[in-house]
Amino acid sequence: MRHLILLSLIVSTVITSCKKPAGEGGTSSIKGNVWAEKWNSSFTLLTSEGAAQNVDVFIIYGDETSYGDKISTSPDGTFEFKYLRTGSYKIYVYSKTSTTSNPNGKEAVSVEVEITRKKQTVDTGRITVKV
Repeated sequence: MRHLILLSLIVSTVITSCKKPAGEGGTSSIKGNVWAEKWNSSFTLLTSEGAAQNVDVFIIYGDETSYGDKISTSPDGTFEFKYLRTGSYKIYVYSKTSTTSNPNGKEAVSVEVEITRKKQTVDTGRITVKV
């Protein structure tokens, strides 16, 4: 009997301590919208703006150092990462930059969000990029 109680205690401890980290395999999602601003070459005049179509959106799961997945925006600039577990996420999109500190002329525009429960949809809102 004592062995059975000890075994039950060990099994329940292992089950409750195996919390899955942020990432795929859940029932929640993160959605948002990417808005594009087109500027002149000196970034002094906004020439047009609208939904950012077919733009890559990246997601980083938890404390990872590189992205775990990427998707493209739809014709209206929306995106959605589905089937996520609870945890912290970073969503980012590349934007042109007017600073000379980045040699490739781009910088990441990011939003950090938290999924706190199952079947939750988190909205990043509008992410504005320069194109």
